[in-house]
Amino acid sequence: MAVVDVTELSAALDGGKTIAALDLGEKTIGVAVSDRGLSFAHPRPVIMRRKFTLDAATLLDLCAKENVGAVAMGLPVNMDGSEGPRAQASRAFVRNMARLSALPFVLWDERLSTVAVERTLIEMDFSRKKRAGKIDSAAAAFILQGVLDRLHALGEGSTPK
Repeated sequence: MAVVDVTELSAALDGGKTIAALDLGEKTIGVAVSDRGLSFAHPRPVIMRRKFTLDAATLLDLCAKENVGAVAMGLPVNMDGSEGPRAQASRAFVRNMARLSALPFVLWDERLSTVAVERTLIEMDFSRKKRAGKIDSAAAAFILQGVLDRLHALGEGSTPK
């Protein structure tokens, strides 16, 4: 399966599965995974990027261990709504992952997610060094929480079985 709209996500998601979110950077991939009730996003350790095949294998292994049924990919849209090179790279990553997995992907507008997360970490008094190690996965959790909140607003969030 390739890309689905968030409104189609619940139908594509088997009961008891979780949702993962990715924040694709040049050097790292931020990762977060939901709980089975699809209520809360939990950051996971970042994946250091190497080659696509290695990154994909690491992600697919994580998805299997975390019982992931769908993946939300942060789409870094420009403030004017246009898509630049980073958005194109995210779309290409999803296209390549779709060749390796049947997991449905949702592209989620992540405008200002990193800015919001960085402000939160600063308010929590994280040092610059500690923020650097947590920001990508925290941004993925921010993205995922947006998806989960949207599912609940649509009345499609599930409860644990």
